[in-house]
Amino acid sequence: MELDQDKSLREHLLYVLQGGGAHLDFESVIKDFPVEAINRPVAHLPYTAWQLLEHMRIAQADILEFTRNASHVSPAWPEGYWPDKSRAANESDWNDSIEAFRKDLAAMEALVTDMSNNLFAPLAHGEGQTILREALLIADHNAYHLGALVNIKRMLMATDEAS
Repeated sequence: MELDQDKSLREHLLYVLQGGGAHLDFESVIKDFPVEAINRPVAHLPYTAWQLLEHMRIAQADILEFTRNASHVSPAWPEGYWPDKSRAANESDWNDSIEAFRKDLAAMEALVTDMSNNLFAPLAHGEGQTILREALLIADHNAYHLGALVNIKRMLMATDEAS
């Protein structure tokens, strides 16, 4: 791959990881989120806002660690990718999840921007996975769940306005 094409691909990956195009921007979604409602159930959804945010954090951390660490062991599927549903989060838990999410996203972005990393090379410890594939997996997983988080935010705020 030519250097210009490689650089362009990396820029496009950053664009989607950061919420460009059809992908949602994490910072816009969590901005002004009603923290007092992060544990409030929403009708017909099996999770709260905090549980969804924590799921996103856990999944992203797992993908990142799998990508950069051959000895990483993923959580058990599916229960290991969700927080304990009996546990309510407080504002500190919410903020900790946000900060950890940001840190891991920045780490994946660093893998993408590091020109010494071949985005197409299969990971030695994987089964065909590449940095490119894992970065796209994070972008898509995050976008999917950020869409749900936007809807939860809207429903929670509408409920508050109706009260």
